[in-house]
Amino acid sequence: MKKTNKNSLGIIAILSLVIAAVCSLTACSDDLDVQQSYPFTVEVMPYADKIAKGQTVELRFEIKPEGNYANTLYTIRYFQYDGEGSLKLVDGPVLVNNDRVLLESKTFRLNYTAKSADSHKFLVVVEDLCNGQHTSSNVAMTFMFNSASNDE
Repeated sequence: MKKTNKNSLGIIAILSLVIAAVCSLTACSDDLDVQQSYPFTVEVMPYADKIAKGQTVELRFEIKPEGNYANTLYTIRYFQYDGEGSLKLVDGPVLVNNDRVLLESKTFRLNYTAKSADSHKFLVVVEDLCNGQHTSSNVAMTFMFNSASNDE
């Protein structure tokens, strides 16, 4: 009886070691999973909702990522749906419809200048471009300005 218990314990010990070895070998991977892109939001300060031809409205933005990766690159682009106007990065270039421009900071300002007396509507997209990857995440925001007369 004692010999049977010793054999059973020996078999259980060997099976436990084999199972532990198999689990440890299958759990390891040479790939290091490093997160380089974090979800983010974009906060916009309140702004005027009416604009007249020739008038400029400043839009203030701040990108708020959920994590921090030092080499994150953000770009901005826009698409104008209604009205005619120009959108310019303060201390930067005038944006061209659907062309990406690199943002140099997580806080930035845009000036929208109306070139018509119509109502204006445009979409601004901020994108997080992952280094060396073909993926990105983005935040899209629509801005609308009603027409205002110049004498108000």
